[in-house]
Amino acid sequence: MQRRSLLKAGLVLPAAAALPAGGALLSPAEAAPRVSKVLARNIDVPWGIAFLPSGDALVSERDTGRILRVRKRGGYRSVGRVRGVVSNASAGGEGGLLGLALHPNFRRNRWVYAFMTSRTDNRVVRMRFRRGRLGKKQVVLKGIPKALHHNGGGLAFGPGGHLFISTGDAENGSAAQDRGSLAGKILRVTPRGRVPAGNPFGNRTWSYGHRNPEQITFGPDGRLWASEFGEKSKDELNHIVKGRNYGWPHVEGKDGRGGFRDPLAQWDTDDCSPSGLAVARGRAWLGALQGECVYSVVLSGRRKGRKRRYFAGRFGRIRSVAAAPDGSLWVTTSNRDGRATPGRTDDRIFRVRID
Repeated sequence: MQRRSLLKAGLVLPAAAALPAGGALLSPAEAAPRVSKVLARNIDVPWGIAFLPSGDALVSERDTGRILRVRKRGGYRSVGRVRGVVSNASAGGEGGLLGLALHPNFRRNRWVYAFMTSRTDNRVVRMRFRRGRLGKKQVVLKGIPKALHHNGGGLAFGPGGHLFISTGDAENGSAAQDRGSLAGKILRVTPRGRVPAGNPFGNRTWSYGHRNPEQITFGPDGRLWASEFGEKSKDELNHIVKGRNYGWPHVEGKDGRGGFRDPLAQWDTDDCSPSGLAVARGRAWLGALQGECVYSVVLSGRRKGRKRRYFAGRFGRIRSVAAAPDGSLWVTTSNRDGRATPGRTDDRIFRVRID
């Protein structure tokens, strides 16, 4: 019997949120999340999420190149298509239209940034969003190596107004250790894609030794976090620190005193495959594709690094997690990405409350 059928029959618990492993009750600071509303249905692999001042969000469709405006009360419409997006979805590809971010002065300049895979490379582009439509794209940074897999794709503006970009190793592990390559990195650039003052190596590299960090986000305290896919051993949640080496391809997960920056949390690769990432209520929230759940990780204090699992098996593959202005999380499924059997209304976007 299929997992969804078991769920409908009541033979699978809808989430592992009520009691954590060991049966101990959650503390108030670790309150369990709950789905409060389905905001959108029948989306084609929703990937990036960027919240507008109104509380609505722009959402990218990985394989179609469309950007949707999803309303905070539910429902959506297309606001444009990014031309030149290549996903190779039919071959199991992971590229396409990926991360989105709004310029810090979006109310004034209306710039929307997008990470996309083109015919020749991965690149970051930007477009004006005016009168409910996206304008012509402008290239911010090109020449990021692409491959069928490991394209990264995360975008986030930092507290200082610089743009951070997560890139995969493009299936070339040695590139992750080459500080002059744009692959396998967290990059830091100006809003126009130039090298800003203060970068550790005089180029666009901020940190290196990454395999495939799909999404990045800043917490309220200004710390930068990245989710990262391992190969055969460990998936990771990493605190990104200027100039540090995160070890790939020499190590996956923690190496103790081996000289590489250790992750805060790690998982066996069969249990997680972390993509989406948000920070809220003192925890990181990660969408797990292989794990078919949402994980939380405590970021500080005596429970630092403590992990919890929610919605296990309830919605299939979970891709994106984003912190909304109202304090909720928006969570997307990824059951139309060629690696699952989609349900009748997949893919979906949920609002999750943390009570």
